[in-house]
Amino acid sequence: MLRVETIETIKSTVPVLEVHGKEITKRFYQMMFTHHPELLNVFNHANQKQGRQQTALANAVYAAAANIDKLEAILPVVKQIAHKHRSLGVKAEHYPIVGQYLLAAIKDVLGDAATDDILQAWAEAYGVIADVFMGIEAEMYENAERQEGGWPSFRAFRVERKVKESEVITSFYLVPDDGKAIAAFEPGQYVSVKIEIPGESHTHIRQYSLSGAPGRPYYRISVKREDAIEGRPAGKVSVYLHEQIEEGEILWLSAPAGEFTLDRTDTRPVVLISGGVGLTPMISMLDTLVETDPKRQVTFIHAARNGNVHAMKAHVEEIAAQHPQVSVSWCYEQPTELDKAEGAFQKEGFIDLPWLQTVIPTRDAGFYFCGPVPFMKALNRALKDWGIMASDIHYEFFGPAGDLEQPSETGEAEVSRQR
Repeated sequence: MLRVETIETIKSTVPVLEVHGKEITKRFYQMMFTHHPELLNVFNHANQKQGRQQTALANAVYAAAANIDKLEAILPVVKQIAHKHRSLGVKAEHYPIVGQYLLAAIKDVLGDAATDDILQAWAEAYGVIADVFMGIEAEMYENAERQEGGWPSFRAFRVERKVKESEVITSFYLVPDDGKAIAAFEPGQYVSVKIEIPGESHTHIRQYSLSGAPGRPYYRISVKREDAIEGRPAGKVSVYLHEQIEEGEILWLSAPAGEFTLDRTDTRPVVLISGGVGLTPMISMLDTLVETDPKRQVTFIHAARNGNVHAMKAHVEEIAAQHPQVSVSWCYEQPTELDKAEGAFQKEGFIDLPWLQTVIPTRDAGFYFCGPVPFMKALNRALKDWGIMASDIHYEFFGPAGDLEQPSETGEAEVSRQR
């Protein structure tokens, strides 16, 4: 337990963290990677360059400071981060390193304002918070290894099939190279894929949602090829997977992880909404629902740029044709002439609340969504404007967690932009 004086000191730093938090976390990563470059084998380099990791850490530090006297309030966030840590291979021995350079970054950025009392308070607070993380993650590692078909770190999987789903999305069917059983998972969870790219100094790890229902002898991931666009560099891992990984080759996977899962105890209708490659966890949820709960009403809504990049459309429409409790609706931002001629979509442009109200039969449902951050921000606002309770809204970030309540830098209207 923290001393009262420590709690008061940490609380006093909250306004400072609100202003300087991202600057502190940026400096933290610079210092840590300079002295421990081996940790670049764990962290996502693209998220570092784009500033997403720094922002996510700044938000987490701010939340911890603001709730230092009631850390149970941030336990859901802690568990979400712990899932990522376990899937990446973050271990207890990494926490002292993080603590050392986080304190050094606070001192470096704040200068004389970071008094000895403040640094001591943060050292004590970090020790308590780190103990919480390490305890939860130790249990997660143990559960990952002990479950039937489980394993603790990374395991070799062979690409059994490689299937092109659209112009930009390809699915990889992965079976364990040792021929043994694989761990079960909950629809919505992901695996980490560890890649060594020739010519690269460090390994790369990416998380990909499992895009099929549990209970198969394989895992399926469906990967969008991230080409360079609008000043953004191409995705090294996604391009490598699309161009270099063929059937028969080996990928190294973590055991399934993640807090974004379908609530199978809820018997109410389900609304699944996705944008771009955000449909992957939704496909897993849809497949699971029609197999295990065929009477439950499902509304499946997907936004894509057009039919050329719309993956798994035929699969979803076939499910809807066979299961009358499933309804589907498509929104195309820039439909092709063929899309228009075939009537391949129900709405042109962006998803908005008036249209959602015409295709979703009831507000008394569980709402799940995933996609680009601007898409999710706009959708989150629309659902709240409609009066959907926060407890019924569930979403997943691809990459470091963000804040859907903050205005989007790229515009709230971009609700169907592909990730």
